[in-house]
Amino acid sequence: MSDERIRLVILGGAGVGKSCIVKRFLFNQYVDRYKSTVEDLYNREFDLGPVTIKVDILDTAGDIQFPAMRRLSIATAHAFLLVYSITSADSFSQAKCCLEEIREQRADWQEIPTVVAGNKLDLAVTRREVRVEDVSEWLFCSLPKLRAKLMECSAKDNYNVRDIFKCFVTLSRILPPAEDETPLKRRSSAYVRGGQRRAASPQTSSEASTSTPTNPEPSRAKPRSRSLIRRSSRKAKQQIRDAHNGTDDCNVS
Repeated sequence: MSDERIRLVILGGAGVGKSCIVKRFLFNQYVDRYKSTVEDLYNREFDLGPVTIKVDILDTAGDIQFPAMRRLSIATAHAFLLVYSITSADSFSQAKCCLEEIREQRADWQEIPTVVAGNKLDLAVTRREVRVEDVSEWLFCSLPKLRAKLMECSAKDNYNVRDIFKCFVTLSRILPPAEDETPLKRRSSAYVRGGQRRAASPQTSSEASTSTPTNPEPSRAKPRSRSLIRRSSRKAKQQIRDAHNGTDDCNVS
């Protein structure tokens, strides 16, 4: 694993704060002045205890002026970070378009670790246009098989930024989950981050083999109910606000 490079590609509309998230995470810096990005590549090694991984973080342009570069970045990615601004409904639509591009170009799109991050949480009280319930419904009802996480963050306040990148450790299955760690995994409904954990029902290997069909049909993946999404999303919003009180499971610094 130490010789393997992982490429994380960051996609999203212009001005949503993609570069701010990267620079806050890597350098603990924040610049309030907007400057458009063409393409920036950062190379880092991260010590995760049992393994050390090499990561290329590719920060892409928000406006689609370089379609060939964009197609290449999608084709070579091992993971995606889709960023939108909670103060712009249009930026959420652009994040959806980014995922559609991934679906068109990658046959394995459902298996690619993907984090959807709503930035500018510091402006939520006065300028919010995108509700976490709407994003949850799109991500976990319309795309039930996607290996994904949903988070809200603030690059300006350095809130939940590290947790965004920690999610990729679990989504990529780089480390096996410890028995006592707070799971950063997708719940049965909308994304809920926190210490609560549902115990899985014990199941023997023979039971698993008999209960899993040999050729499952795509129609078996049933969308989750809207009422369940709404309830879980309300819990998600509360636990997003309390996320900074959680435990630090892995060293991604």
